[in-house]
Amino acid sequence: MAEPKTRPTKVSVAAFLKRATDEATHSDCMALVKLMEQASGEKARMWGASIVGFGITHYVYASGREGDWPLIGFSPRKKELTLYGMGGSERHPELMKKLGKHRTGKGCLYIKRLADVDMKVLKALVTASVRHKKGQPS
Repeated sequence: MAEPKTRPTKVSVAAFLKRATDEATHSDCMALVKLMEQASGEKARMWGASIVGFGITHYVYASGREGDWPLIGFSPRKKELTLYGMGGSERHPELMKKLGKHRTGKGCLYIKRLADVDMKVLKALVTASVRHKKGQPS
């Protein structure tokens, strides 16, 4: 079985964000770093070439494939910010309704700008996702 390509690296998160983002996106990314570090209790770390991750979780699929992935994380993609590890958001439909402009996909939350969402609601969703993955009540 092939090794996963997305693994922790020694690349500087600050250097990556400075290089990969414009000023507005950089500001959003720094706010996400702060929020996710607080929610996870973990420092930001680069995973692969473009994911800023916090903590680590081990997964095993029914197929037998397994690996490690950040407990929570994000990536400043070309069109929007992609937040990973947000699979717990479906357990909180009341918060999702209050979040603001976003879209979702398999365990991910997509936001164009943090100004488009309610930061208190986003913090509650991130915290709930982390707590769920750690086996704590959310």
